[in-house]
This record gives sequence, structure tokens and C-alpha cells, in this order.
Amino acid sequence: MRIFLLILLSYIASSAAIAENSILVQSTTSTANSGLYDFLLPHFQASHNIQVKVVAVGTGQAIRNARNCDADVLLVHAKHAEEKFVADGFGIKRHDLMYNDFVIVGPESDPAEIAQSNNTTDALIKIAEVNALFASRGDNSGTHKKEQKLWAQANVDTKPHNGKWYRETGSGMGATLNTAVGMNAYTLTDRATWISFKNRQQHKILFEGDAELYNQYGVILVNKDNCERVNSEAGEIFIDWLTTADGQALIADYQLDGQQLFYPNAKR
Repeated sequence: MRIFLLILLSYIASSAAIAENSILVQSTTSTANSGLYDFLLPHFQASHNIQVKVVAVGTGQAIRNARNCDADVLLVHAKHAEEKFVADGFGIKRHDLMYNDFVIVGPESDPAEIAQSNNTTDALIKIAEVNALFASRGDNSGTHKKEQKLWAQANVDTKPHNGKWYRETGSGMGATLNTAVGMNAYTLTDRATWISFKNRQQHKILFEGDAELYNQYGVILVNKDNCERVNSEAGEIFIDWLTTADGQALIADYQLDGQQLFYPNAKR
């Protein structure tokens, strides 16, 4: 009996130690789908003995999860929403982490002829004018927020066309790309997900390079004052590692098919 109790107490102590040395990161599908965490986390965990679990959802859902105290760290790409998260007392401080860009992909035939557009606004107006199919994530993700902003700048109201030429998938980026390919439709995607996407068929990047397509990622420690279970110490160690020399160098090193997916730009 005594041996059993000793084993039980040892197990409990071991479980507590593991919990103290682990963090939960609410993040985006784009960072997870790109394979970035598979590349970064083994380096971090080997040098710091902190286990990192990543929940990959759209930015809107990730922020909601963090507000519900289901996170130690938030890593997403919707700066205005991130700043509100901090201003509302749910986050300690927002740090720029890295950036890439969005691109508009579509069928090689390019029915709306967006490839020669002068800017993103021009490309979206062309799509709307010919009622070319467009697949939207429609999930309140960072990509969806960006897309809505771009349609607004083009003075195009997509609501009356929802279910017609404008189709909301309510899904992540990979699923939305599959839908776009299946429907022969255009869509907006972050470049990292497109590079890692395997079911392109006749789809290709048709518009890119506009300053409006810039895509900034931020990282935030969840505020222990609002969420007492937050592992602040381990979360801060992870953020420090990501935003200083070692993490930033590894972010820059990560490539797929010879292409860099993210560009570090943290300032401490």
C-alpha cells in the first residue's frame, strides 16, 4: 500500500511539473498549415524544456478562446483586434513578430482578367463586375477580416451577392482553397498557406505585390490578472525566444520548396 501511495504521489508531482512547464498557444491556421511550428518548436523545447501545445483556428476564434482564458499566449494576424485584446485587459503587451503577404489566386484562365490590375481595389472590382466566383473564408479569421477591408476599399458590398458569385465557406484557409479550386473560383490567401498547398490543379497566383496585401503577425502574453491559470513565466520565455535573436533567425530560415514563408520583424 505504501509503495502504491509513493508511486501515486510521484505521478502527481510529475504531472504538476509537466503542467508548470507547458503552455497553450492559440494561433492561426496559416502558421500551423505552413509547417512553421513543426520547424520552430523542437528547437525551443530542446533548449527550454517547456512543452508547447498549439491550437490552430481562425484569428477571431483564437482571440475568443484567449478571452475565455483558454490560452497562455496568443499568436495571430489582425492587428486592430490584437490591440483591442490588450486594451480590454486580456493581454499584457502586443509584439510584432513577423510578416508575409496575401495573394489573390484563381483559375489560370482568369475570367475577370485581374492579372494586369493596377492594384488590389482594381482586381476586386473586376471580379465583382463580371460576377466571377469568389470563395471567402467567412469565418472572422485574420484573412477574412483583411478580405472584408479590401472589398470595402473597393466600394463593393458582397452581402447581396452571398450565395451567388460570392461564396462563404465558413472554413479555414486550406479548406477554402480546396473549395476555390473545385468551383474554379478566386480567393484571397496568405502566401505561406498557398506555398504549402498541394491541390492547386490549374489555379495560380494572379495578383500580388500591392502594399495593401501586407500581412503582419503579432504575439501576446495573456494577462494573468484576468486569467489566473496563465503560465506567465513560461509564456514570457516563449515570447522572448520568438522575438529575440534565436527565434527570429529560425523564422527567417524556414522555407518550403526554396521559398521563405515568413519575415521576422520583432522589435524589443
